[in-house]
Amino acid sequence: MQKLTVIGLGPGAGLDLTLRAREAIESSDLIVGYTAYIALIRDAFPHKEMVSTGMKKEVDRCRLAVEAAVSGKTTAVVCSGDSGIYGMAGLIYEVAQDYPPIDIEVVPGITAACGGAAVLGAPLTHDFAVISLSDLLTPWEKIERRLRAAAEADFVICLYNPRSRSRADMLRRACDILLAAKGGDTPCGYVKNIGREGQTSVVLSLSQLRDCEDVDMFTTVFIGNEQTKLLNGKLVTPRGYLQREE
Repeated sequence: MQKLTVIGLGPGAGLDLTLRAREAIESSDLIVGYTAYIALIRDAFPHKEMVSTGMKKEVDRCRLAVEAAVSGKTTAVVCSGDSGIYGMAGLIYEVAQDYPPIDIEVVPGITAACGGAAVLGAPLTHDFAVISLSDLLTPWEKIERRLRAAAEADFVICLYNPRSRSRADMLRRACDILLAAKGGDTPCGYVKNIGREGQTSVVLSLSQLRDCEDVDMFTTVFIGNEQTKLLNGKLVTPRGYLQREE
């Protein structure tokens, strides 16, 4: 049976590229991916045949990869971060239903939530929720319900896709929802360009985050819970080990 691998490159597609991901790329005849992600790995794998497509061409990209695998090429689809978290793995399985059976393998990668958390300290040590603010595929009303539920349950919240040119007010609207259940002094942070040139990180309060303009689609945002605190300038959510011994 022909094989198609969906590979998570990690943030930046550099130092955080796993050994398993590297071996999967090396063993593939064809690498398919979004233009920006192919550009990140082209120099590291110059001997590989690569095909890229632009934004909003996800279905075309997956069909191209599945058709290549069906034709006999060992094919890989690459995604930034993790291939199964806002990646192409789910779509590959959906698209593959229209073709003869192929062997699909999902190779995980380090997602932005993990990469960004490591930069800020340890904000995800306890229960957390990951929510995308992009309403391109999910109605904003449903995003609002998810934000409200996560805030009321006191999850640490990690936000993907917090702002774009066409959605400049999404982060402010999200913070307004969170502020109904969380204090304005709740510790928060964000990391821009995780694992890439120009990486920056900021720790701030939820009230300050609401009015922050320095956030874009390459930024991952973290909102703490009731236990989250600043320790030596780092964002930390205790798991409770020390408290258990008291």
